[in-house]
Amino acid sequence: MMTPMRLTEFEQLLQDVFGSPQGRWIAHSHVVSTLGETPDDLIERGYDLSQVWKELCDDFSVPEDERLGIDRPGK
Repeated sequence: MMTPMRLTEFEQLLQDVFGSPQGRWIAHSHVVSTLGETPDDLIERGYDLSQVWKELCDDFSVPEDERLGIDRPGK
């Protein structure tokens, strides 16, 4: 079972993994293959952020060890 994710975490992971502004563009434009909507639309509808993140990473073949973003000491 996945741990609940906050929107701020999701946004930070988008930036860490895909860069800025590409991460925002992906969230706005990319239709997640298994969920049939963009991440922004799924978030708007209250879909589980952890699931959205997992499926988005799967679509872009993000390696498992890169899906947690940048390690920030003290956080």
